[in-house]
Amino acid sequence: MDTRTQAEAIIRDAAAANEPLAIARVALAFAAFERARVGLDRYLEHLDRLAADVAKHSADHPGEHWQALSEVVAGEHGYRGDELTYDDPQNANLMRVIDRRKGLPVALGILYIETGRRLGWKVEGLSFPAHFLIRLESEGSRKILDPFHGGVERRTPELRSLLKSLQGADAELEPAYFEPVPDRAVLLRLQNNIKIRLIRSGDLRGAIEVVTRMRWLAPDELDLMREAGLIHARLGEIHSAIERLEEYVRAETREPLRHRAARTLQSLKAQLH
Repeated sequence: MDTRTQAEAIIRDAAAANEPLAIARVALAFAAFERARVGLDRYLEHLDRLAADVAKHSADHPGEHWQALSEVVAGEHGYRGDELTYDDPQNANLMRVIDRRKGLPVALGILYIETGRRLGWKVEGLSFPAHFLIRLESEGSRKILDPFHGGVERRTPELRSLLKSLQGADAELEPAYFEPVPDRAVLLRLQNNIKIRLIRSGDLRGAIEVVTRMRWLAPDELDLMREAGLIHARLGEIHSAIERLEEYVRAETREPLRHRAARTLQSLKAQLH
C-alpha cells in the first residue's frame, strides 16, 4: 500500500471511530499528502519513543506527570514553538514538525496529547481562544499546559495575561474557554491553518485538496461543505460548486447562512444558461 492510500484509510477510519482518536496518527496521515514519498513508519516510531521516554521519566519522578511531559517533549526532544517563522506552512505539517522540532501550538499540542494518552493519562485540548492549550488530569491533579512555550503550566493569572495579549486589555477569562475540544475539531484546526495559508498565497487548487481531505474526517461538517463549494466556484468549476452548495443548502438549518448560500447557488446556476 502506498503512503497516500494508507493515509486516506487512516483518516476515513478515524471518521467512523469513537473519540478519543489516535490523534497524532491521524495528523501524520494528513501530513503524508504533502510528503507522499516519505513513509509514515519512522514518524510512528518516534511517537513510540516519546511515550517510552516520558514513561521512564515519570517512573523516576512519581507524581510529576506534567513535568515529565514538558521535560521530555520540550526538554529532551527539543520541541518548541516557531516564534520566528510562525506562518511557515511546515509548522502545521506534523511530519515536518517532528523533523524540525518546532511548530504551531496545535501541532505541538497534538504531540503532548498523544504522548500522555499512551500512558493512560487524560489529556485534551481546550477551547481557549487564539492559542492552543491542553489540560492534563492525572492522579487527582489538573494542569493547563502551553505546548508552544515548552509545556509550561499556565495558572489563572498567566492565562488572564495571555488572553489580554491576544484579544486586548478588556478581555476576560470565561468558563467556555476551558471546555474540552473534540479531537476531530483539533485535527480540523490544524488543517485549517494549512488551508488558510494556501488561500492567502493564491493556491486554490491546494486549498480544495485540503478541504476534501478534511471532509474525509468530518463528512457532515456543514462549514466544510459550504467552503468547498465556494472554492470550486473561485476555480471556475461551476458544476462541482453547485453540487457542494446544494448539499450544504439541504443540510443547513441556520436560516441566514442557508439563505446566503442559496443566493450564491442561484447565481452559479445562472452562469450555466
